[in-house]
Parts: sequence; structure tokens; C-alpha cells
Amino acid sequence: MPTIQRLFLIPFILPMVAMLSGCSHSGEDVRLTLCRDMVRVTLGVEPNWQDHRIALQRHDEAVVTLNWARAGGGVGQATCHYPYNAVEDDMMNAADPLTAYSTSPTRFVLDGRNIANPELARIIGQAMLRQGREWLDRARETLGVR
Repeated sequence: MPTIQRLFLIPFILPMVAMLSGCSHSGEDVRLTLCRDMVRVTLGVEPNWQDHRIALQRHDEAVVTLNWARAGGGVGQATCHYPYNAVEDDMMNAADPLTAYSTSPTRFVLDGRNIANPELARIIGQAMLRQGREWLDRARETLGVR
């Protein structure tokens, strides 16, 4: 297919690709994905993930805890704290309690070190840029565009 025809199709196909690919890994909550990407950005390497958990502290915050195995031994840990963000309890919150919490953390703790603004904002920005690049790569691959 000529390049001009492919470019013409992009505005029609891109929204469908976006809906089908989603913003996060399939079945993974966006808060967990962002927290993982914040760890990746901060460490500069792909951690060997061991486990994670999401704890909801009703009307206070949701805490995502990640654990990974360190290359030299031992375990690394990070927590991302997402504030409660619902104006009122509704059916969405009852069906999926995580929807009541922000999708941007206000606190990030990496191996016991509390990372605050402006460094926190920089890390979130870098993690979101990483997610955007991954999304574009998936869209290009789906469309067969390089």
C-alpha cells in the first residue's frame, strides 16, 4: 500500500488501536503501571519483579507496593501513594474501588528514601514519556508504519 494511502488511514485506525491496546498492560491498573515505570526510570534498569500489592486505605490513599530482586542479592521495594480523589461514593467506586483514587501519586518511596517534589514531578514526567513512547511503538507496529 503506498505511503499516502497509509497516512490517509491513520486518523481512522489510530483511535481503534488506542481502544484495543489500552493505556496500560492488559489487566494491570494504571497506578501499578505508573509506579513500575517510575521505578524503572529511577533505577535506569528493568527490575526483576517479585510481587506487588495494592492496599486501599478508605477515604485516605491507595498504596501500591512493589518488590524486586536486586542483581547483587536482596530485595528492593518502592511504594507509590495515590490520594483519595472521589467527591462522593457512587456506583463506579462500588464496582471498582480504585476509581476513587487519583492516578498520579503524591508520594514515592524508593528503598526507604522519600522522593518529593520537584524530583517526584520529574520522575512522573519521565515515566509518562516512557509510556507514551511504548504506546506509539505499539501503534506503529500494529499499523505497519516505521
